[in-house]
This record gives sequence, C-alpha cells and structure tokens, in this order.
Amino acid sequence: MDFVMDELIYKIALTLIPGVGSVNGKSLVAYCGGVKAVFMEKKRALLKIPGIGEQTVNALTNHNVFERAEEELLFIEKNKIAPLFYLDKEYPIRLKQCHDSPLLLYYKGTADLNVPKVVAMVGTRKATEYGRDMCRKIVEGLLEHNVLIVSGLAYGIDTWSHKAALDNKLETVGVLGHGLDRIYPFANRSLAEKMSESGGLLCEYMSNTTPDRENFPMRNRIIAGMSDATIVVEAGSTGGALITAEIANSYNRDVFAVPGRLGDPHSEGCNKLIKINKAALIQSAKDISYLLNWDDLKVKKNTVQRQLFVTLTPDKYFRPKQHQFCLIWNLKVFYGVFREKFTG
Repeated sequence: MDFVMDELIYKIALTLIPGVGSVNGKSLVAYCGGVKAVFMEKKRALLKIPGIGEQTVNALTNHNVFERAEEELLFIEKNKIAPLFYLDKEYPIRLKQCHDSPLLLYYKGTADLNVPKVVAMVGTRKATEYGRDMCRKIVEGLLEHNVLIVSGLAYGIDTWSHKAALDNKLETVGVLGHGLDRIYPFANRSLAEKMSESGGLLCEYMSNTTPDRENFPMRNRIIAGMSDATIVVEAGSTGGALITAEIANSYNRDVFAVPGRLGDPHSEGCNKLIKINKAALIQSAKDISYLLNWDDLKVKKNTVQRQLFVTLTPDKYFRPKQHQFCLIWNLKVFYGVFREKFTG
C-alpha cells in the first residue's frame, strides 16, 4: 500500500473512533502533527490535549476500526469516489471556515466545490406551483453569474432547484444524509445520475449508512457551510429548511427568503424569517446579486482595468514645443526672483 492510501486509511479510521467528532478530531490532528500521528501518540500525551477526555483516549488506544476503514477504501476505489479531508485543497473552503465542518467528505462528481459563487436553495418537501415557479425564475436569473447550486436532493424545493439548475446548464451538487451507495429518495435516482455528470453528490457518511432522521440536520450544516448564501424558497413553520437557515445565520452567512401570502402554511416559515430579521426578503435573482454585491464587484473590476491600462499618446497628452517653452519661461522667472532677493 502506497503512502497516500496508507494516509487515507488513517483518515477514515479517525472518523470511526467513538467520541471523536469534527471539533475534537481537528484538535487531535493539530496537536499530534498529523492524522497518522494521532494513532501513534502515547496515552498520557493525548490526555493533555484540551477537550480530549479519558473515554476518547481509551477509544483511540483500544480499537478495531482499520478493517472497516479498509472496506470503505475498496468501495471508494471501485466507485471512483473522491475522499476530501478537511486539510485538502479540494475540500470546500467555505465549509472549512466552520468550526464543526466534517473531518472527511465523500464526493462523486465533476463540479469544482470552490467556484467563486455558490448558493444553497432549500425549502419544503411539499412544494406548490408558486414554489416551483420561483425556483425556476431564481435559477434562470442566476445563470449570468455561473453559480453553483447546492441543495439536499429531497422531495419538493430541493428537487426542483436541482432540476432548474440542470435545465439551465448550471452545475448543481446534492448533499446527502447517507452514504453514496444509495439514493434517497429512490425516485430521484435518475436526477442524481445526471447531477453526477454535471455537478455532484456529496456526503460525510460512509457506505452502508442508512438515511436515518438524525442524519439530515447534520447534512444541513454542510449545505449552509459550503455556500455564500442560503435561499429559502418556500417553507412551513417547521422543518429542515428553517434548520438550514438557522445554521447559516450561526455561520454569519447571508440568508434570503421568498415571501408568500399571509396565512399560507407553505410560506409561513419564509414570512417568519423575514419578520424576525433572520432573512432578507427577495423577489428575484437580481435581489440576490445586489445583496451579495456581485454586480458591484463586476463594475469595480472593469473600472480598475480601464484606469490601469489608459493609453497615453504623445499627440494627445504631450506637446514638446509648448512644454519646452513653458519650462524655459518658468526658469527665467525663477532666476529673476532669486537674483533680486539675494543680490539686491
């Protein structure tokens, strides 16, 4: 086994140790100097690391996780999945800024996760015609900015957001609440295959991980963390979309919401986010680009280009004869004043 594969075994294994989550895992790697070094470190040294308790240390020094890690490695190689460790340059840089970002991600796709503009689109699983129409209009409006669209591949707004992106030739990434050995819901299997070719599928879970209810709030932090902004298109008073919006706010990311009719249960969550100032009201993609300063950045960039590369021609800006005359005249005047003052 070569060095890279050897390192990957340790990266996978670290995620399997009980008590080692996203935060503690990063502390261990930082204090020990590397992921392999974590498993080689002595118990008394591990106990000195802040936040690492005796129970976690015992799990690190008495375990049997390498066999499962090797099984996952074979699955990764067979299915051409890219493992993204949080220190890798391919890891979503926006997500890396979040303290609880996953140690390791599993990715299958073609999209660059670090493109200049990334937005998440989330909402209810029971999308109305209004919600579907807004998904289409927003994505169409974002086309000129070549935005990467991120969502959760769930029923409703997630599905329509992914479809709208593909219809408009934009790359789109689905963040899953289970391993890459399955697609949930199964009805989106064909959609997921298209996304793998024009976007991708991303998760923090190993193969054979079932889509359990508790996985999806964890999934939502990835959606919010890897995006510049989260757009809530249509949402009820409770649900995963509001959780994603709350997480995005905790990451100091922009949150936008599409308003709905008062009393409409499908828009109750959006209206509430706007009312309590946890989301900015948007009506179109133009509002998004304005609030994120995308248009201003484009104008400023063009302005700088024009200022830096002004063409100066001698005929237009410099006339030698006139300049020479003025220079000689100024020297004569200066000499006369100087002579009069100091020679009397």
